[in-house]
Amino acid sequence: MKTLMSVMAATLVAMAMSGAAAAGSSDDQPAMQPAGSLRDTVAALDAAVFDAFNLCSTPAQLDRHAGYFASDVEFYHDTGGVTWSRTKMLQNTAKHVCGKFRRELVPGTLKVFPIKDYGAVAQGAHRFCQFNSGKCEGMADFVIVWHNQNGRWKITRVLSYGHRPND
Repeated sequence: MKTLMSVMAATLVAMAMSGAAAAGSSDDQPAMQPAGSLRDTVAALDAAVFDAFNLCSTPAQLDRHAGYFASDVEFYHDTGGVTWSRTKMLQNTAKHVCGKFRRELVPGTLKVFPIKDYGAVAQGAHRFCQFNSGKCEGMADFVIVWHNQNGRWKITRVLSYGHRPND
């Protein structure tokens, strides 16, 4: 029994380490799939990608954030326009986001839908909180398309729209 517990503990540690390493990887080594239901998986991925987003003023965190996106990601932003690559999207993130505000998922809004033989769609609402004031003044809706290739997840499309004051 003690040996079984040791093996299970070692397996969990190894899984956690491989997931953390893959989360910060390039397109060659996409983010690993967390265990659990599809909703749990996508919720964990959402939390991880935006944890890195919220800390992106640190270059290592910006790199970790980048690891969640396909190189040819399409990002549609109602007020900012369209970007057609991870490189351009990250340039915009570094310029307009890092060190300025953080993103919070609005509790209870995340919905996850499977896409047969591809992955999943995440839909919800998020708010944006300024670092300098601590106030969460902006809000928007989002759709994120996640592609699952052999248990590795990448964001291929993002829609962020309906930007408005946070009431």
